[in-house]
Amino acid sequence: MTTPFHQPPEHLAPIADPASVDAAIERRVSIRAFLPTPVPRAVLEAILRVASRAPSGNNAQPWHVYVLEGATKDDLARKVLDADNARREHPELETRYRPDYDYYPRHWVEPYLARRRANGWGLYGLLGIGRTDKDQMRAQQQRNLCFFDAPVGLMLTLDRVMGQGSLLDSGMFIQNLMLAARARGLATCPQAAWNEYSSIVLPHIGAAAEEYLVCSVALGYPDPAAPVNAFFTPREPLENFVHWVKQGNAE
Repeated sequence: MTTPFHQPPEHLAPIADPASVDAAIERRVSIRAFLPTPVPRAVLEAILRVASRAPSGNNAQPWHVYVLEGATKDDLARKVLDADNARREHPELETRYRPDYDYYPRHWVEPYLARRRANGWGLYGLLGIGRTDKDQMRAQQQRNLCFFDAPVGLMLTLDRVMGQGSLLDSGMFIQNLMLAARARGLATCPQAAWNEYSSIVLPHIGAAAEEYLVCSVALGYPDPAAPVNAFFTPREPLENFVHWVKQGNAE
């Protein structure tokens, strides 16, 4: 009796062009100037469909994605920019705006502090913004709050009942989204700047009361003529973050 030959499932087949996968990863950068060109709905759906293949604990797929375009996006940007300006003029409003979780450490330590500073001054230096140009720094920071003029703004949320692991799941979804966009000639910028204004964002997008804001993602076609889009951040060499565990180290 012969055993029938079974083809392996399609998802186990080798990737035909691994170099293109690597290229999408290595050429993904945070873009801070977009063209006004609309992104077709079919393209957005394809990107989100691919992104949904992200792994998640017990396949919970905990992410919610809210897509903003046109007047809905612009209205939210106006509301948040107004709040940001009011907050600067009236410091007593500071406590009104708090993120739902700590994205950044409350106290920066090395080597992270040096990397943060290098990133900030590298960006500002490219734009000709000096260390004493506080108004120009603020104007550049506020560019976050209009999605850097991208035609699409995505808001990602989680249900509060979920554990911290769901933030990891969401991060993998966001990475998938950014790579799928990059493969289609689009660009993205993941943003934590909106998180402090979740009390404005969540009602605007119609999120449920039990949801909290994880981050936003600006998405669109990059402006190749914008100087800011030449910014390309370095990465640490492997020896700075990879630890090869030698045999005998574990008890």
